[in-house]
Amino acid sequence: MGDNSEFKVESLEFKEEESVLSEENTDLQSETLLYENFRYIVDKGQSPLRIDKYLMVRIENASRNKIQQAARNNCIKVNGKEVKPNYKVKPEDIIQIFLPTTPRDIEVIPQDIPLNIVYEDDDLLIVNKPSQMVVHPAYGNYSGTLVNALTYYFNPTSLQNGKVNMDAVKIKPLLVHRIDKNTTGLLVVAKTEDAQTRLAEQFYYHTIERTYTALAWGDFKEDKGTINANIARDEKDRKRMAVCSEDKGKNAVTHWEVLERFGYTTLIRCKLETGRTHQIRVHMKHIGHPLFNDETYGGDQILKGTTFSKYKQFILNCFDMLPRQALHATTLGFKHPRTKEEMFFSSELPSDMQNVIEKWQNYTNSNINADKITPNEETMTP
Repeated sequence: MGDNSEFKVESLEFKEEESVLSEENTDLQSETLLYENFRYIVDKGQSPLRIDKYLMVRIENASRNKIQQAARNNCIKVNGKEVKPNYKVKPEDIIQIFLPTTPRDIEVIPQDIPLNIVYEDDDLLIVNKPSQMVVHPAYGNYSGTLVNALTYYFNPTSLQNGKVNMDAVKIKPLLVHRIDKNTTGLLVVAKTEDAQTRLAEQFYYHTIERTYTALAWGDFKEDKGTINANIARDEKDRKRMAVCSEDKGKNAVTHWEVLERFGYTTLIRCKLETGRTHQIRVHMKHIGHPLFNDETYGGDQILKGTTFSKYKQFILNCFDMLPRQALHATTLGFKHPRTKEEMFFSSELPSDMQNVIEKWQNYTNSNINADKITPNEETMTP
């Protein structure tokens, strides 16, 4: 049989559910990886055929060039071994191909929006994303996103005298992962398809090093720990995620450690093994420590502390200073997609988060000095 032969598809597509942009809530773009992993079992009657041709007719919207790039980047395996584009498929071969993908097709209008570029070379750039910025255009957020800003940054002549010339858009930013709209911090963006493929592969195999700094409600009993709990969309509210049973959702692993204790809140560092939507926020709520002022997961209420009106006003002032969840993508480490050099980047906390932490430090120190925090003090609990 030739190119159009029947074939078995075993678990045809393993695309992360959360990598699809939600039309219900663009904040669900968060923490996600952008890739697809296909697996095929070749039919017994298949005649010899180049693997790039074989895959091109079976993977929707995948060009032969993109498949060949995947092969050159060692992202196609047959029976567990990497192959080149000219490999001839044989009956009952087990083929696996890993491809970076992109969010759904929306025309991106270049916009001159200031960016904090931490690092840039011919293959990639690292950007420090501010709060209130969605990463990619989607339903309800077609402008003002990071991708709009990067499209202009890569193509400055596309915008002249206030008019947009889409024909001048020659270079497009290629996403590898995302972070929440109201989470700040480091994000890597590819400038070539080769770089995107190789970076996405590192995310897929969890070899990327990522840490976040967060302020969470409550006093953690231990100094460090690991949360291993599957995450899926909340069945009662599709705008949220939730911990679910092992037979549902996606595996998610978060390592955490205490950086500083403030009695009623705790500053922690979180290291991700996986990159699920809202992972840190969901995991912290699951163990009883929602992130400070996280409206989606209940952290925008006074969950711990005294009943004194002065304390309540202190918390409300903190909420006003930090009108978002207290979460910042602090470090990012990976191998350069072309040179294989180990790269590591870190980012200081943004001023809104730093100011609230300093307020908690001052509050804790003043109460300790005044000997006001005692085991018998009337406290508020969730």
